[in-house]
Amino acid sequence: MATSIGKLSKSFLVKILVGIIILPFVFWGMGDVFRGGNQNVIATIDSKKISAQEFIAYLNQLNLDKDQIKNLPKTNLFDQILAEYIGKKVMDLEIKQLRITVNDNALRNIIKNEKLFFKNDKFSRTEYEKFLLKSGVTAPAFEENIGKQESKRQMLSSLSGGIVIPHELVIKAFNKENQIKTIKYIDLEKYYLSKKPSQEEIKKLYEKRKNIFIEEFKSIQYAEITPKSVTGNEDYDESFFKNLDDIENKILDGQSFNEAINQNNLKPVIIENININKLDKNKKEVENLSDSFFQKIYSIKNEKVPEIINAENKYFLVEIKSIDKKIRLMNDPQVLKALNLQLNFQNKIKSNTSLIKDISLGGFNKIKMESFAKENNLEIRDYKISNLKQNEIFTEGIIKRIFLVNNDEVNLITNSELTDNFLVLSVKTEFKKLKKDSNDYEKYEAKARLNLVNKIYETYDKSLNQKYKVELNKKTIERVKNSF
Repeated sequence: MATSIGKLSKSFLVKILVGIIILPFVFWGMGDVFRGGNQNVIATIDSKKISAQEFIAYLNQLNLDKDQIKNLPKTNLFDQILAEYIGKKVMDLEIKQLRITVNDNALRNIIKNEKLFFKNDKFSRTEYEKFLLKSGVTAPAFEENIGKQESKRQMLSSLSGGIVIPHELVIKAFNKENQIKTIKYIDLEKYYLSKKPSQEEIKKLYEKRKNIFIEEFKSIQYAEITPKSVTGNEDYDESFFKNLDDIENKILDGQSFNEAINQNNLKPVIIENININKLDKNKKEVENLSDSFFQKIYSIKNEKVPEIINAENKYFLVEIKSIDKKIRLMNDPQVLKALNLQLNFQNKIKSNTSLIKDISLGGFNKIKMESFAKENNLEIRDYKISNLKQNEIFTEGIIKRIFLVNNDEVNLITNSELTDNFLVLSVKTEFKKLKKDSNDYEKYEAKARLNLVNKIYETYDKSLNQKYKVELNKKTIERVKNSF
């Protein structure tokens, strides 16, 4: 089964190097596999226990930045990485059982066909070696990862290889995006605006959420570290940077801001009680301080922890002296704006839920739509859509959903942010013709194939999870999440 994969992408190679090998269309969903178990076991695959430490070691290989690590528990990134990790383990077991291997010749062809290693339109051994050196990976390790990925590609290709896509599926994929649709619609924005939140609702939400309206006032001190102050000359030379390293090392060892100031003849500047907008408690703005530099020093989170920063080609010793937190009042314009936006969003959800319920019960037809418009002083407009890009009124995503509405049917069409909300009645649908010898046919045949292959992979995913008895320990997963 060893065949050449052909040309690999640069991004693929990078992913291999950092340990992120993601299979197309397959994230190995976890389904309903969360169960109890040993406190230190994050998963069990084919009776083999995977420890939390093993998974954390895998996380460390991914070179995530500070923000990604900080937000791991708050986003679905953690679950995606875990799914990928479990998927790799399951795939390795399946490949081993099926005895899929990649011979040396196939591996050699894969690497030699990678344009990243080309020079003068052909493979260069020198470029390959330079790449390995720069990436900090050995040739055997790199080639082993390439081999593993090719084995996975072969296995997945065997599932979908030789599939003949029925003409009906191509037409179905084409019709989803190519119609002439005559509709009647109501823009619901005016409907929402008529339901302005009351003062009581605003006050209630403020009391409930006022802790999120905390304004920080920071007292900051900083001093520029110049060559003149630490070396006695004007040059940013080797001596200056040696002294700079020395200052930083002493700070890391516990030296205070004032001790560093005194030892290095630095002149401190103190800014008292300033918010993120450079305003003090009396609304007076800090002067003679650039926005970029201020934002950089203001972003320091910890009090009384000095650090050296580089800003605008200069070096500074900075420290947050103190942080005073204050809850902003309800009549603050920005607070009021945020409260109104939240209440308006909640109102949209409530109104849309009610409309969806009415529609699902089957009574929201053309007559009910006209009645709804009259009761709420809303306008019903006529419109004809002939292509996805016709977005003077509707975005492409909205049009795709409108194309799914059956004739004489009313539907609520929205986007995820609820910025676009329409009641749509499909009046007439005309389907365009798709010729088998056209470029469009190949395009939509590919889309139909992708849809079908995705369904095959999803089914295969579920079967492998069952075959190898994948069990994830919810308690351990939550404990690991909370450790970040």
